[in-house]
Amino acid sequence: MRKRKPKIKGIEPDPRFKDPMVTMFVNNMMYSGKKGLAYQLFYGAMDIIDEKEEEGGYEIWKKALDTAMPQVEVRSRRIGGATFQIPTEIRPKRKMVTGMKWIIKFARQRNGKSFSEKLAAELMAAAKGEGAAVKRKDETHRMAESNRAFAHFRV
Repeated sequence: MRKRKPKIKGIEPDPRFKDPMVTMFVNNMMYSGKKGLAYQLFYGAMDIIDEKEEEGGYEIWKKALDTAMPQVEVRSRRIGGATFQIPTEIRPKRKMVTGMKWIIKFARQRNGKSFSEKLAAELMAAAKGEGAAVKRKDETHRMAESNRAFAHFRV
């Protein structure tokens, strides 16, 4: 390879919890570069969770992220004219990003008044092992399990 690998730029921690993962989550939530608004919505959701749950909002968010992160996924691979769904393990960073995106996506689809309330509801549901994001994870795991016979095609 002629080109060198690009340096991975570090992510700044967020102002309230001092956690770079929160910044990643907010970056995924953000529309049109409106980072301040995304932070307001995220912290609003954390405040709603703090009121409703005895556990802190940050701990619930961490737990929700852990339960929504997939361990395996299926990838399509064409072998001899047939397309197989091959189960593969996911890199840790991709696991995290996928879990974040699912939580945000299904929070947006929820019924509720503000996005902060929708996000808080989705996070509380995911922390309990319920909710659409966890359902998607289970569905992905089930698909990988049913296609386990093709695991030997893995690259």
